[in-house]
Amino acid sequence: MKPRLDEMTIALRAAREFTDGAVVNLGFGIPALCAQVVPTGIEPVFHTENGALGFGPALTEEQRDQWNFYLVNASGQFVLAQPGMSVFDHALSFGMIRGGHIDIAVLGGLQVSEQGDLANWRAPGRSGGMGGAMDLAAGAARIIVTMEHVTRDNKFKVVRECTYPLTARRCVDLIITDIAVIEVTPPGLVLTEYAPGWTPADIQELTEPTLLVSPSVRVIEL
Repeated sequence: MKPRLDEMTIALRAAREFTDGAVVNLGFGIPALCAQVVPTGIEPVFHTENGALGFGPALTEEQRDQWNFYLVNASGQFVLAQPGMSVFDHALSFGMIRGGHIDIAVLGGLQVSEQGDLANWRAPGRSGGMGGAMDLAAGAARIIVTMEHVTRDNKFKVVRECTYPLTARRCVDLIITDIAVIEVTPPGLVLTEYAPGWTPADIQELTEPTLLVSPSVRVIEL
């Protein structure tokens, strides 16, 4: 079996897309890990829809016991307070999202279509609410989706058309999975990077739409 990137490595690759001073919202799961692996020299400003701006990485158990602090991110993780951080209510937080003030949103995904449609809030047969995903998908300037490339039973997650309930249409800009980095472009999905030990042909076998292979396609470098 070919090696796949673990969740922290996927998050590290996503964090390489951040720029200094960018306002970045991190969704539940793999996206939340991005706060732990920000590249040296880059200081994004993390935003959470439950009402904070400018917080730091998740606290360790030791830090939680020491500080007894109760600030949490969208994943319910206790996070580090940073100098200059602000807290506010949901209304203001969603006003920031809907007003176009979020530069990057990193979201998880259940399916992404070749047009950049995103389904990430409910699989058939499961209950759950959309939360802030719809607002972020529509309001953030750039959407990065982090996820495993296929389901546990090897069904496609990068698909021609989403079959799960949609979060938003034509919103995804970049897909980062455990085996590939794929850009969503008007001509189609472009494979730009692949995991060590894999080939573009291997990636295509696990991807429903036909991939366009970038002339500069390369192994993922971290």
